Amino acid sequence: MTVKITRQKYERSISSNSPRISIQRLENDIIELGRIGKNDQDGGVYRPAFSPADMEARKWLTHKISEARLQPSMDGAANVFGLLKSKAEKKKSFLVGSHLDSVPCAGVLDGPLGVLAALECLRVIKEQNIPLKENVELIATSDEEGRFGGMLGSEAICGAWSPDRIQKARDIHGIYLTDAMKNCGLDPMNILSAQRSRQSMIGFLELHIEQGPILYQKEIDIGIVESISGLFHWQVVLIGESNHSGTTPMLGRKDAFQGMCEFSGEIPRIIEENGTDDARATIGMVQVRPPSAHTVPGRVEFSLVGRDFTPDSLEELKLAFRKALSAISRRRNLMFEFEEIAKIMPTTCDNAFVNIIENEAKNMNCSHMRMPSGAGHDGQFFGRYMPAGMIFIPSLHGVSHSPDEWSSLEHIEMGANLLLQSLLQIVGS
Repeated sequence: MTVKITRQKYERSISSNSPRISIQRLENDIIELGRIGKNDQDGGVYRPAFSPADMEARKWLTHKISEARLQPSMDGAANVFGLLKSKAEKKKSFLVGSHLDSVPCAGVLDGPLGVLAALECLRVIKEQNIPLKENVELIATSDEEGRFGGMLGSEAICGAWSPDRIQKARDIHGIYLTDAMKNCGLDPMNILSAQRSRQSMIGFLELHIEQGPILYQKEIDIGIVESISGLFHWQVVLIGESNHSGTTPMLGRKDAFQGMCEFSGEIPRIIEENGTDDARATIGMVQVRPPSAHTVPGRVEFSLVGRDFTPDSLEELKLAFRKALSAISRRRNLMFEFEEIAKIMPTTCDNAFVNIIENEAKNMNCSHMRMPSGAGHDGQFFGRYMPAGMIFIPSLHGVSHSPDEWSSLEHIEMGANLLLQSLLQIVGS
């Protein structure tokens, strides 16, 4: 697939005296960072939060920030910052960036593109001595992918963590957040010190790949995000009775796995009856106990993530899922338990930012559309504290969270230049 607009038209659309990012420099950064945590066997990136690879990436970024003559820092939640001060010596900052951590076997763009594009924008502003009316801070948040529930870095900045939550947080393998951070030489309780006042933050912008097929299929260059879906993440346990699979009659079995299968089949109906047209729900990380075909499964644990765009519809989905689990358990003589690992409310992007991004996309002759984001992003939390906006570029074939994840260099360049132009419209003097 080719870009819808011609290269010449795109080139002419940006004035010769307008600041522009260096796609060569940005591409080199993407390649360099993509080597950190890469698995040579499957080609995927493995940078889970607070892993050695994650900390190496933060060290790499800190070096790049210093190299660009910005002021690097890292807070108690392991968020990395690069400060570019305005000449007015303001105390407030406009944040621009994304995250560095990854899901297992990830691609090189989900998160890092937004961080590296922000770094490139600040380099250009610094190199060309472009005046700013506010400070601008590059931010690379920690644990956006939710290894320990929620989005740790942005939530910490917004004051959503407590000592009790820090002590209880653990990943799907049972590893506690406190142990993971201590292994990195970090004090978990310093997460609390990462909170910043609302008055110190005046806005947030993020460039991201779409992670879906809409822009790619429609051959549209830019997505302008209007809203970000909320979600709830449950850890569900169905408890039945283990017994010999050869001697226990089918009728009357207390088969926990069959209960989960029945519940899985109910998801489309529940979504249709209780969610909006954009609602989603997914089962993952299923563990059957005991793991033997010679034994009736007496216990099944699985994760359930539900997503939608209004608080009311999220609550309706949760109630419907609880009722379904209760009814299935009653029919099959099972017990069920669930724990809410994370709850993130839907967020609307700032309308003024949406308009600015749209106007700049028009000025650059980039085809564009307004759209929702079904995936979660740090903007969900930042958007409650300050105006927030997001720019999407197409994902090749709609693929993300995979080594096959990629976007064309032309779209990467368009997105980064659009980020730069939008940023200057907001904070340029």
